[in-house]
Amino acid sequence: MKTLLLYIFTWWHKQTVGTWWWTKRYGEFVGQDESGNRYYRTKGGVIDPTLGFERRWVIYPGYAEASSIPPGWWGWIHHRVDTPPTKETYTPREWQKPHLANPTGTAAAYHPKGSVLATGHRPQVSGDYKAWAPGE
Repeated sequence: MKTLLLYIFTWWHKQTVGTWWWTKRYGEFVGQDESGNRYYRTKGGVIDPTLGFERRWVIYPGYAEASSIPPGWWGWIHHRVDTPPTKETYTPREWQKPHLANPTGTAAAYHPKGSVLATGHRPQVSGDYKAWAPGE
């Protein structure tokens, strides 16, 4: 029951009923990335008269996190390129790393040396710094 209610009333768990219906009625599947994100556009690439360009959208496999869209698909979904990555032959260079979603706010977030979050305590202050105290 909870799953059904989440599906009906929330947008951050995959898609809503409205998005599902719109995709079934007007959507055309374009491709899927390595994270499981599925990309759609209006059938036949029809130009939406109110927007002036074709509608493009993504349906996430779980939690809706926009930073999980890899660079090639990001360019297509934002109308920077007209050809989706599935229709291109691209091989990444050996120095290019695979795309990762933004880990900010998660346990995998980066904490620089000296950060309270990195070790749980503040490092000892060196001798070149004297803290201000009221009345000094």
